[in-house]
Amino acid sequence: MVFLGLTSLTAGMVFALVTLFGSHPARSTSLGAVAPRPAPSELALASVLLAPSPTPSPSVTATATLPPATPTPEPPTPTPTPAGPIKTGAAPPPQVQALSIAVVDEASGQLLYGRDPHRRLAPASVTKIFTALVALRYGTLNQRIHVTFDQSQLYDSTLMGLREGDTFTLEDLLYGLMLPSGNDAALAIANAIGGNETHFVEMMNEEAARLGLHDSHFVNPHGLDAPGHYTSAYDLAMAARYGMTHYEEFRKLAAARVWQVHGSRTYSIYNLNRFLLDYPGADGVKIGYTDNAGKTIVASATRNGHRVYVVLMHCGDIVADSVPLFNWVFSNFTWPASTPTATPSTAAQA
Repeated sequence: MVFLGLTSLTAGMVFALVTLFGSHPARSTSLGAVAPRPAPSELALASVLLAPSPTPSPSVTATATLPPATPTPEPPTPTPTPAGPIKTGAAPPPQVQALSIAVVDEASGQLLYGRDPHRRLAPASVTKIFTALVALRYGTLNQRIHVTFDQSQLYDSTLMGLREGDTFTLEDLLYGLMLPSGNDAALAIANAIGGNETHFVEMMNEEAARLGLHDSHFVNPHGLDAPGHYTSAYDLAMAARYGMTHYEEFRKLAAARVWQVHGSRTYSIYNLNRFLLDYPGADGVKIGYTDNAGKTIVASATRNGHRVYVVLMHCGDIVADSVPLFNWVFSNFTWPASTPTATPSTAAQA
């Protein structure tokens, strides 16, 4: 009975579908009328309706294909710092008169000996090392400079011999700055490179910071005593080392004994640094003196291709105190064979 009931129900559904399909009008498209389709047979419809529903396939979650990971680049290999010299001698450092001392190897930057090397003291004219570094960084040697400066600032000063209205190249002014330690040259350079003295001094302080020197602060470009104007023996050694290793012109300035300026006037200027004449291998750098600073020297000498810096602040005699320290280093330290040799200084002459 159940079977007969199901059969009757199925037959009724088939009949209804046949009637529906047979009476629906033909649809049209833009391509024209579509011919009427023949009505499906009852057997075909029954097979569709009575066929078991297919078992749905399990869903599959798509996995995105990711591009291969980009490897993290290796940081660049830093240039290794050459090994410093090794103390192979037994002699202690000599006793010399100076409030502060720094003895530095050029190739490695190693402090070989120090006495209160970071003590902040008045530097006098060794300030001009920083003045020269700023001028070399921002100026051009052959640029012609119309000299302007404030004469009232030059009381009790060493001078290049400039006159208001002179015209010289920056190169000439740099020799006037470093050899006779001209405060007039320092002011002329500051006004030309910095626009005015105040801005140039800011540039000097920025240069010290850029070099990582934290014991220095300047308020003028020449080094006359002033509140807040100071540096240290260590900072001076490292600034000189930077100049000597980065600027050929700085090496020439440091070692020159005489120079002839050629501008609106022509004359010769001479280096006041006696150390250059009194020590074999001496090739720089700068001396200074004021009442507050006493005698100061940043000295450099090269032997067997190795350059060493000796900085003395508030010392007794620039030669008598620096020579024993150089002799001690060259006699008691040995440089590894792999240490690069120093670039020779070529002193510019008139």
